[in-house]
Amino acid sequence: MKTFFMIKPDGVKRNLIGDVVSRVEKEGFVITKMKMMSISDDLAKRHYAEHSEKPFFNDLVDFITSGPVVAMEVEGEDAVSEIRRIMGATNPSDAEPGTIRADLATKLEENVVHGSDSEESAERELSLFFE
Repeated sequence: MKTFFMIKPDGVKRNLIGDVVSRVEKEGFVITKMKMMSISDDLAKRHYAEHSEKPFFNDLVDFITSGPVVAMEVEGEDAVSEIRRIMGATNPSDAEPGTIRADLATKLEENVVHGSDSEESAERELSLFFE
């Protein structure tokens, strides 16, 4: 199974790429595609389309386009749910100790990583970033 996983601009800016990638690999996952890139406004709006009617939509777009990201295709058993487990809760203060967000994130709006929340989302996000 494959999923989409991304290190957000705050993680890249804080030099956390190696730490985050290492955590994923230590759990037995294989990164089959990886690229550092800047996300355009258009791609950001398509990526976050499900949130387009929410009050925080523009803040999401502004943040994800604020600096380079590392986009990845990650493969392994139960990749979607397991990568989400490794990431931890969206709000770092709610994340389990030992997860990426509990250990590395500073606040809800800048929580270091993004991972697909379902197989359907993984398919859609992988096609946005790698096709």
